[in-house]
Amino acid sequence: MEKIRNIATTVLFVIIIFGFSTVNIIVPDARLSFSERRLLAQAPAFSLKDVLGGDFFGKFESYTLDQFVFRDGFRGLKAFMNLQVFRQKDNNGIYIINGNISKLDYPLNEKSVLNAAEKISRIYNKYLKGINTAYAIIPDKNYFLAETNGYPSIDYDKMAEIMNKNINGVKYINIFGTLTIDDYYRTDIHWKQESLFGTADRLLEEMGISIKASDIGYIQKKLYPFLGAYYGQAAVKTEPDTLIYLTNDVIEKAHAYDHYYREYGSIYDPEKFSGVDPYDVFLSGQKPLVTIENPDSTTKRGLLLFRDSFGNSIAPLLLAGYSKITLIDLRLVSSEALGELIDFSEYQDALFLYCTQTLNNSYMLR
Repeated sequence: MEKIRNIATTVLFVIIIFGFSTVNIIVPDARLSFSERRLLAQAPAFSLKDVLGGDFFGKFESYTLDQFVFRDGFRGLKAFMNLQVFRQKDNNGIYIINGNISKLDYPLNEKSVLNAAEKISRIYNKYLKGINTAYAIIPDKNYFLAETNGYPSIDYDKMAEIMNKNINGVKYINIFGTLTIDDYYRTDIHWKQESLFGTADRLLEEMGISIKASDIGYIQKKLYPFLGAYYGQAAVKTEPDTLIYLTNDVIEKAHAYDHYYREYGSIYDPEKFSGVDPYDVFLSGQKPLVTIENPDSTTKRGLLLFRDSFGNSIAPLLLAGYSKITLIDLRLVSSEALGELIDFSEYQDALFLYCTQTLNNSYMLR
């Protein structure tokens, strides 16, 4: 009986090993992972130089891990075991509180925050003197979830202190008090547009605009199910969000000009909802330089909005107080090139609007 059990175990082991190997060979390689929102490693080209240098084997290991069949299933099993069986507080930095998924961003990188402050100061001194300029910090979800639930949290007061001490001539607008955890998607990093009226009103008021976004009527357009970036990274099943975007006659008439491709588009692109990142519904995703214009505006006032991806959903609400807003993503365009791309005399206001995670990893800003 023992001999039969050993033989059966060996045969089963061989079947599993060769079975998975065969399936991995037969199944075509995937280009990207929709759940993880990233490109997957492809088979590395063979070269004697890479083999001798050791680079080939590292690339090949990444390739086999990314292209392994049933990868998402194994990721889900690992997350379940870590969080539910072994009762770990997080899985690869991802944690879940009452169905709200977040990703740890710790510790505070003071040098990175200082770099962001210096970057803003350089841009202000080079381009924005004479323009009403301010900056605001968007708290990430960890601000509301981490410390109160026993997770390590950065010192948000210290972050604001570093920024305030090292940015001269630029007003600070504190929007932390305008937000709660309910204003963010449960499965994503971003805030909900329909929850931003208080934040938009605060920004407009502090920039000297008397018009309030909350005084303007909007129609809600709902898209379901919205599975945010954290949903795929968590690799566990949770209730999807509903993505809501707000529109009205003004927004419908407005247009967005993509300076890179030199083409016009709309403020919202619902077709993007079925793409890799559904949040790209807002202004078609990340672009280096985009100008949105409100043809019915009576203010004839322009805003330069230096932003990360959070800015895409609040910009349509800020359009209530501006005839034109140009959104600038310094992750995609160099600050040194702005003088050639923008006529700064056309703008009366400038706002730097960045999430705490961007400031804590600011070396992405060019």
